[in-house]
Amino acid sequence: MRIGGFQKFSLSDFPGLPAAIVFTQGCNFRCPFCHNGGLIPDTPQDGLLIPEEYVLSFLCSRAGKLDGLVVTGGEPTLQKGLAAFLRNVREIGYRIKIDTNGSRPEVLEMLISEGLLDFVSMDVKAPPGAYDRLTGVRAPIGEIIRSIDILSRCGIEHEFRTTRVTDLLSDTDLDEVAWMIPDGATFRMQAFDPAMAFDRSLRRADAAGA
Repeated sequence: MRIGGFQKFSLSDFPGLPAAIVFTQGCNFRCPFCHNGGLIPDTPQDGLLIPEEYVLSFLCSRAGKLDGLVVTGGEPTLQKGLAAFLRNVREIGYRIKIDTNGSRPEVLEMLISEGLLDFVSMDVKAPPGAYDRLTGVRAPIGEIIRSIDILSRCGIEHEFRTTRVTDLLSDTDLDEVAWMIPDGATFRMQAFDPAMAFDRSLRRADAAGA
């Protein structure tokens, strides 16, 4: 696991649970509105990664006080050691939430089938026709649709979320995104904070979406 950041406590990232957060290093998207731009490259700017052993040792020391671990990024499903890491976390007794862009449905399906996940948050960036613009790459739309389908049938808690970036997404775009979400699924619209946007042209106070 390539770990670029570690937050030891949060009450807001794992619904209903006090949790720690692991930020994996590396992402296959280049979303212009991303507020974690330092996690996009495979190697952090300072070249320093957090040892997996350090994180596991901390989690052991906090067992019974913390209940959950959130694995976010970057994009966690790109990590070759993700499943092995989550097995270790599970053995300590933690519930696990993962945040994903949905680009690797085969990994998502494997983790669910192994019982390694308790909650999944998937970002749905845009309607299909705007996905390349909102991710900065040629987006794998087929894989994203497959991930939505997997989550709709997985039987574990999950949510879909979209960041409302008014400079990049119209009201019509947002209506189309809502149509992509399965009936009955939790769908959350997130506000955009432009302060640390990956695309510096979006770093304006009036770029924030409500």
